Amino acid sequence: MANQIAAGEVIQRPASVVKELVENAVDAQATSIQIILKDAGRSLIQIIDNGVGMSDTDARLAFERHSTSKIRTADDLFSLHTMGFRGEALASIAAIAQIELRTRRADAALGTRLLISASQCESQEPDACPPGSNFMIKNLFFNVPARRKFLKSNQVEMSNIIKEFEKLALVNNNVEFTLMHNGSVIYKLAAGTFIQRISALMGRSIEEQLIPLNIDTSLVSVKGYLGRPENARKRNHLQFMFANERFMKHPYFHKAIISSYDQLIPSDEQPNYFLRFTVDPQNIDVNIHPTKTEIKFEDEIPIWQILAAGVKEALGRFSKVPSIEFDVEGAPPIPAYSPDAPVSAPSSGVDPAYNPFDQKPPHQQGSYRPVDQQAMPDWEELYRNFEKKKQESLDEALPASEQEIEPTDEHESELLPGDYSLMYLQMKGRYILSPIKSGLMVVDQHRAHVRILFDRYMSRMAHGTFASQTILFPDMIHLSKSQALLLAEIMPSMEQIGFALTDMGHGDWGINAVPAGIEGVDEKAMVLQIIDSVENGGQPARKKVLEHISLAVASSAAIPYGRTLMQEEMDVLVSDLLKLTQPNYTPDGKVIISVISLDQIAKMF
Repeated sequence: MANQIAAGEVIQRPASVVKELVENAVDAQATSIQIILKDAGRSLIQIIDNGVGMSDTDARLAFERHSTSKIRTADDLFSLHTMGFRGEALASIAAIAQIELRTRRADAALGTRLLISASQCESQEPDACPPGSNFMIKNLFFNVPARRKFLKSNQVEMSNIIKEFEKLALVNNNVEFTLMHNGSVIYKLAAGTFIQRISALMGRSIEEQLIPLNIDTSLVSVKGYLGRPENARKRNHLQFMFANERFMKHPYFHKAIISSYDQLIPSDEQPNYFLRFTVDPQNIDVNIHPTKTEIKFEDEIPIWQILAAGVKEALGRFSKVPSIEFDVEGAPPIPAYSPDAPVSAPSSGVDPAYNPFDQKPPHQQGSYRPVDQQAMPDWEELYRNFEKKKQESLDEALPASEQEIEPTDEHESELLPGDYSLMYLQMKGRYILSPIKSGLMVVDQHRAHVRILFDRYMSRMAHGTFASQTILFPDMIHLSKSQALLLAEIMPSMEQIGFALTDMGHGDWGINAVPAGIEGVDEKAMVLQIIDSVENGGQPARKKVLEHISLAVASSAAIPYGRTLMQEEMDVLVSDLLKLTQPNYTPDGKVIISVISLDQIAKMF
């Protein structure tokens, strides 16, 4: 029971098993690691390495709780040089799966074959196997059906495995990796340099987008690559930090990097970076969480300052423009026009009496005057007339566009009749304010439009009337392997809503059509947002996937914050919102309408 409880923290999904076993293979000094999967790890996760292997005694003890050969005393926790050290991973995996292990040390004539099911050792016998270890994890969560039921679709689980694989393969660039799924080779990576591994995983085009970073101090060493400012992304950014060859999430250091890009990239975009920190193991603590991705640094503030200064220096070197120096020695003089200055003698072959500057420009010849001062209009009078005509046009247009609103909602029924121009006020390009009988109604303009578009898309799909708009020049988008897997899963739903995408090979996809009515929206950003939405909350149910896609499309196409709206636009937006059955909240539960009551306003005074 204790092992199953521990497994809830250590082994959350098949990707967790891959992470733990590959880290063990790296600790075993393996130079070649193969990962073989079936059904995204549900049926089989097989990890084969050529590391040091284990004796028959160690193989049996390795699956006992808190059993590890990587530390011997508690003091070793403060000088760790291995990925694993808690002795929980193998015991947790054994508690929720069926395991077959074949392992042999290089100096042993025979290895051992061990069978374990739900923490119970079923058999152990000698076996003729190559040096290293071969783990086969079968039927994950077979004895914990509740956990197995909450696993997501194969595409989503495979996407998570690929993300864990990328983290492990990036930092261990001196190890050869092979990843296979259902008999197909997804990755086959040769050992090489860090930049070669980045290119092999993220695409060859990534090399041209990176700036090298090299910081070497007595406190910390940071080596790696930063993304160029022009290659910053709103979505799908590639951000990896490693501390002593271990992947980490560190918001404090991330902020140091982002602050260095200030004024270089828009506030809603993120740069790419691949950074490896090397510090004294005694100055960090990785024993905070079982996943070991949270690392505490003893000297966080000095490292923050060093990192920020180093990133700024690297970006500064990249942005320097070389000065252009002209060789003026022996060059002929270039004449400059001056009506009163004497003209120097021209070079041989030209009539010395000829002076090109003697001729007046055409507009200065004769009695022609470029501007007749007597014919100048009275600009102030013209401006007053323009303002008068503009106001007359508005007075004519506004009453014609004013519409009677049916009171179908509690807020709508309280709208005050009267002057149209005083009904709505936009504040900070974000909120729409309108006086109502009970006080002041505040509407979030972006969220209101998201709610309207979402309901519209869902209604069209229910009636099968969703139209598609073909793009004249298709957009190209590059997806990672994990994103391509998710896209393949949701492609039928995307086609139903109006998208048309074509696989061009090598991770490139062509966007040929989008849902009608959202022209002018960034199609690539929209597709990435749909993939992110399904990955973070998508369920196998088709209706749920359609809801995620509709919400992602609505969020991308909705009126952005900061856009100034005309009175007519605000009127249409609020009217359409209040006609909905659920106008108060977005589909994901965010507040759209807030009312400040008259009592609250009175208390302010």
